[in-house]
Amino acid sequence: MPELEGKVAVITGALGLLGRAHCLAFARAGASVVVTDLDQRGCDVLAVELGDSAFAFAADIADERSVYALRDAVLSRFRRIDVLLNNAALNDAFHDVESSRFEDFPLAAFESAMRVNVTGTFLVCRILGAVMAARGAGSIINVASTYGLVGPDQSIYRKPDGSQAFFKSPSYSASKGAVIALTRFLAAYWGSRGVRVNCLCPGGVRNGQDEFFVRNYAARTPLGRMAKAEEIAGAAVFLAGEASAYMTGSNMVVDGGWTAW
Repeated sequence: MPELEGKVAVITGALGLLGRAHCLAFARAGASVVVTDLDQRGCDVLAVELGDSAFAFAADIADERSVYALRDAVLSRFRRIDVLLNNAALNDAFHDVESSRFEDFPLAAFESAMRVNVTGTFLVCRILGAVMAARGAGSIINVASTYGLVGPDQSIYRKPDGSQAFFKSPSYSASKGAVIALTRFLAAYWGSRGVRVNCLCPGGVRNGQDEFFVRNYAARTPLGRMAKAEEIAGAAVFLAGEASAYMTGSNMVVDGGWTAW
């Protein structure tokens, strides 16, 4: 029996690199996957790829009304929510070193990342997680990052000529650290209601980055390489299923050893 057979799993940020891998892994594990992201057409295409049990519904996790609409659509279709995977996030991308410096980091960029990564996670947990708590069962997985645990090593963004391509943003680290703290809060709050809440902290995933960065990252990692998206998705399936039934408030780090030294 597939590990998630009969489960209804809502996956946010489904159209991203990790989101797509999560959706495929959950579908293979037997779950009925709710594919949600900002683009309805993209969600529809991915749902067709996943099979007849998948359901596509576009939503903005930072918009309260949109999240309520997502909840209502899922309950109308499936009558239940068993798993919530909060994967959606904003990862600031800067292409020049000056605007990415902490001293010059734009307030608007910081606030935007916090609204999506923290407020968005809060809203989805509150609105969809309440459905699980009312049923007395469920698993919530919040995706954070190793940069929520340790400070970014800014040297890996340095080019071979010694110049800095950009600096990793303060908003990413701050928001992912907040996600880890929110996870622990919810684990303690909903433990008596049968809802498990855990965090998944991925390391860097290979996704067409510049070769100098890939080499720098690999040299900084005990396993000597970046992750494949499916290697992160396998850990999410574990946290969603019965194999992790006695885990809540935990932070599963899947980083090739990045935080080990």
